[in-house]
Amino acid sequence: MTRKAGARFLTALLAGTLALLPSAAAHADGIRAQEWALDALHAHEVWKTTEGKGITVAVLDTGVDATHPDLSGNILEGKDMVGFGARRGDRAWARHGTSMAGIIAGHGHGIGNADGVMGIAPEAKILPVRVILEDGDPARAQARKTRGNALAEGIRWAADHGADVINLSLGDDSDSAHPEAAEDEAVQYALKKGAVVVASAGNGGEKGDHISYPAAYPGVIAATAVDRYGTRAAFSTRRWYATVSAPGVNVVIADPDRKYYEGWGTSAASAFVSGAVALIRAAHPGLTPAQIKQLLEKTARHAPTGGRDDSRGFGFIDPAAAVKAAAHLEPEGLHPAAYGRKYFGPGPDRAVKATSAGWAGLLAGALGAVLLVSSVVLWRGRNRTRPAP
Repeated sequence: MTRKAGARFLTALLAGTLALLPSAAAHADGIRAQEWALDALHAHEVWKTTEGKGITVAVLDTGVDATHPDLSGNILEGKDMVGFGARRGDRAWARHGTSMAGIIAGHGHGIGNADGVMGIAPEAKILPVRVILEDGDPARAQARKTRGNALAEGIRWAADHGADVINLSLGDDSDSAHPEAAEDEAVQYALKKGAVVVASAGNGGEKGDHISYPAAYPGVIAATAVDRYGTRAAFSTRRWYATVSAPGVNVVIADPDRKYYEGWGTSAASAFVSGAVALIRAAHPGLTPAQIKQLLEKTARHAPTGGRDDSRGFGFIDPAAAVKAAAHLEPEGLHPAAYGRKYFGPGPDRAVKATSAGWAGLLAGALGAVLLVSSVVLWRGRNRTRPAP
């Protein structure tokens, strides 16, 4: 069996986890306190208006653990576009996808939901679509045998099954990365159906800033990563398609093993942006993908000199400001950028030849590729609850 033409060598843009030892109390108040991103995004301010209720965010990724206490009730019936590898329920089936779903729509658990991870849009629903294999999946070596273009098929399936937002915390920025017609067409299909498409800008900032797909497709909101001080993460790719920046360093994530970790990468940034879009769509459901993209750009904080650059796009997303500004808009027939071929290939600036990351396997969801790079347990969190203060 051979790989069909058009198949992509995609990896999850999540690189490792950074260890934080649990406190003596080992309760999740400590976990919640470390979610610096929620404060940076003014989450409590925007939650006065909406928490994302009524919005469906498709997470095209590895699998998602629907039984995780921080996600229970928020996971819809999804689709497995891969069809082989680890089985549902295995940790190797759903690590990266569960982490991204938690950033977007985690609601915590325990009394008053005081424990665990809180996502940026805790009332949104997650539509899981498995399109890549997890790092550590026993079938990863056989990934070349995958059927067809799982990513393109997954995007179309999500758009046809009610996705308001499509999160793509994955990409190909290898030395051989190139635009794939089927994926580009799928993105345009989703945009025309009204789904906002968000993707990781790439983790090639220290490897030549190679163009990453699907982030570079027209109409996609490409998320770059910054730390808690608003400084561009060294790993975050700098390219013309950068739209906005979001938290991507020392981000708290949930895991199917019921422990919590800190991770880094543009995967996390993409998930935060998708959650912010969910909040905007919940408050203003009639806005088009193009209008929402413009809202994020115009309301972003800490804009670079000149208004935009390739490192942080138009600046750090501010969902509260975007929701407020959207109140003055009327839905318009704006259209996403068309595929004009202008920027495909090397792009407007000469591409720097990047060292191949050696990503073998079409759907190798390399958790060790971008978001979580070193790993340590924050908190076991197994069967522990604590009354809300």
